[in-house]
Amino acid sequence: MPPPVAVPSPSSDFPPARQQRIAFAMLMLTLAMAALDQTILSTALPVMARELPGRWPLAWAFSSYLLAATVVITLYGRLADLLGTRRVLLWALGLFLLGSLACGASRSVAQLVLARAVQGAGGGGLMTLAMLSVASLFPLEQRPRFQSLLGAAYGIATLFGPLLGGTLVEHLTWHWAFWLNVPLALLAAGLLAMTLPAGRRHGAADARIDWPGGALLAGALVLLLLATQRGRLGLPAALGLGPLLAGGLALAALFLWRQQRAAHPLLPLSLFAPAAYRAASLMAMASGVALYAAVALLPPYLQDRLHLSPTGSAWHLLPLMAGVTFAAIGSGRLLRARRSPVTVARAACASMVLGFVLLAGALQWWPTQPLALSLGLLPLGIGLGLVFPVVTVVSQRTSPVQHLGIATAVPVMLRSLGGAGGVALLAALLVHRVEAEMATVTAVAADAPAGLASPALAQALTGAHGHGLRSVFLIAGLAVLGAGLCTRWLPARLTPAADGAGRPAARPAA
Repeated sequence: MPPPVAVPSPSSDFPPARQQRIAFAMLMLTLAMAALDQTILSTALPVMARELPGRWPLAWAFSSYLLAATVVITLYGRLADLLGTRRVLLWALGLFLLGSLACGASRSVAQLVLARAVQGAGGGGLMTLAMLSVASLFPLEQRPRFQSLLGAAYGIATLFGPLLGGTLVEHLTWHWAFWLNVPLALLAAGLLAMTLPAGRRHGAADARIDWPGGALLAGALVLLLLATQRGRLGLPAALGLGPLLAGGLALAALFLWRQQRAAHPLLPLSLFAPAAYRAASLMAMASGVALYAAVALLPPYLQDRLHLSPTGSAWHLLPLMAGVTFAAIGSGRLLRARRSPVTVARAACASMVLGFVLLAGALQWWPTQPLALSLGLLPLGIGLGLVFPVVTVVSQRTSPVQHLGIATAVPVMLRSLGGAGGVALLAALLVHRVEAEMATVTAVAADAPAGLASPALAQALTGAHGHGLRSVFLIAGLAVLGAGLCTRWLPARLTPAADGAGRPAARPAA
């Protein structure tokens, strides 16, 4: 059936320009805060380990945030459909603020881990609801531009996290990594309450939240994410990789079964009926793998093998940050100019693959030159910046208006899952490759009359780490290439019937 003819929407449907600018600036701030807190602890961890008592592994402070943020993403999307975006966004901001206060006041590892879970439960909503709120602020033809700016803010904040964490630790204390959120969250909440439209409620009058389905999804995500984080969390032997994966997959199957039969499903499976939505979801997962492969796996090599400081290694990620920023803005302009999402997405995948190939080449021929690695990050960042707006815009344009919130949330959740799961698998492969190569080096050295001297051992370890990382980056490039094959199912052009906020789409100006 052909789509309805788009009709102009009255200008009164959207706030005045000044109100739009203030509200959008606060949306960028909320998204940046949530992204920052995913990576800000990486350079503060050694100091925190010395100051905080407790038997729990400090790695739980990372994982509890990731677990909580990922688990609640779909729930926030569904609540936004039923209650309106602004109300749910302010709830998420309040929860994030409470968690930040508790993190800064923590006096033990256990307290910090629990506080980070509260913070993550708010942060997961900030990422989704910031993107969703764009539909309440701007007409349809302007949204790609602003979605691209949100993508740039997300990428910059993720990459700036380690640098900001190191700076705060050097000049203040690690507590300020969390207390910094307090005035920013209060500012954002106050201004958003005054400037952000409430947002349309798209659910039926008798719609309900599928709490049993939510519990099944939460359980599945927790078990699967624990499986990806098991090596760093010191879990007991009973929680082995096999039981965690089996339990997670079983709960995921029960969740899907529940969604097929629930009167008001948390995640309507009909969202995945359009091939374009499925393709956008796969690209979201691939972008998570690509982003976190670089952010999580490259800094340890720069610090442990090339002996850069944490702040110095963070600065070498600058080309990735620059690529994300400018390409995200360019992607929004291309989509606003009605360039084909297929073309933009294919350019994004090609650029990411090129980035991984250049990183692998640098590790092969210039493994001790951090500048060569930094240059390889530029096309990777460009690809990520191009793909972020495409995923969001396509997901929203190919979904029914009444499911706009959950349709926006699912790719965000899948990006987090792709990042966590992909990096865990790649890190395990890296360890295996390094151990195998070092075993060969040690066996050869044992037969040598003088053995392996300390400088030679360090050089061998650097070479083994570099070779393993090269293999990992090539595999990540293959994953992105596989996602690129799915771009054929993206829409050739964006011609929606409605604007995602319950109003007819406005015709673009001549």
